[in-house]
Amino acid sequence: MQEIIVKEEFNKMRLDSFLFKMDSSFTRSHYKNLITNGHVLVNNKKVKAGYELKTNDIVLIEKLPPKPLETKAENIPLNIVYEDDDLVVVNKEKGMVVHPANGNWEGTLVNALLYNVKNLSGINGVIRPGIVHRLDKDTSGLLVVAKNDFAHVELSKQIANKTCKRIYLALLIGNLKEDNGVIITNIARDPKNRLRFTVVENGGKIAETHYKVIKRFKDYCLVEFELKTGRTHQIRVHSKYLNHPIVGDDLYGGKSKFKTNGQMLHAYKLEFVHPRTHKLMQFECDLPEYFQKILQNL
Repeated sequence: MQEIIVKEEFNKMRLDSFLFKMDSSFTRSHYKNLITNGHVLVNNKKVKAGYELKTNDIVLIEKLPPKPLETKAENIPLNIVYEDDDLVVVNKEKGMVVHPANGNWEGTLVNALLYNVKNLSGINGVIRPGIVHRLDKDTSGLLVVAKNDFAHVELSKQIANKTCKRIYLALLIGNLKEDNGVIITNIARDPKNRLRFTVVENGGKIAETHYKVIKRFKDYCLVEFELKTGRTHQIRVHSKYLNHPIVGDDLYGGKSKFKTNGQMLHAYKLEFVHPRTHKLMQFECDLPEYFQKILQNL
């Protein structure tokens, strides 16, 4: 057990923020999990992550040995667009789940990464090694994967600070009234359907999305979205909120005449600062072939 006595300068600081301040080699979510599972005590008592520390509080941290990696490597081809000693940028294909979960323990991006990439960060544990941010199963496109904990923490900071640019293209049903705009709402799980999320007035988490119409068609429009936050299904929820759901997104009312096997949403631009070299990294990938064909038909 590691013991830390809280100094006066940290009086009234949240416990999870304090732990991150003491050692930023792990994410806040990692520390929240430690606190929730009783591996962090304050004055020998279990408390919540939001506990406000007091001067001279005694914080005890149980150092847990790393768990053995249980997710198996699978020989699944990956479209790796960039790789170095710290990170990998992958163009994920539509239909691939990012990390193992109930019902999808095999065939995921993580299974493929374990086979194709030598090292991955361990911050998100044995189920999500290297995963800094995610894409939905039926959303294709670019995502960055961390190969060590240093890179993972630095990339996570950029996402939290909104300096990592993630830009998407989506085909929406109908035509948006404005050519561009900003959507800022709170998003929470939909009580009527636990598979969905929805915009709420109170509670939930703040979600910010910027959009710009790229091209208008008779009954559809091609729209560029930039995420400023990274909530689950954020673009899909905000498209529905605008009353113009994404084509093929049956979960959010996007049924159409096109056979798409899921929403027409593609992460085509990714921009961040390299965690070690501090060089600006910019990536762009083409729309999937099926997406291009539908646009040509329109």
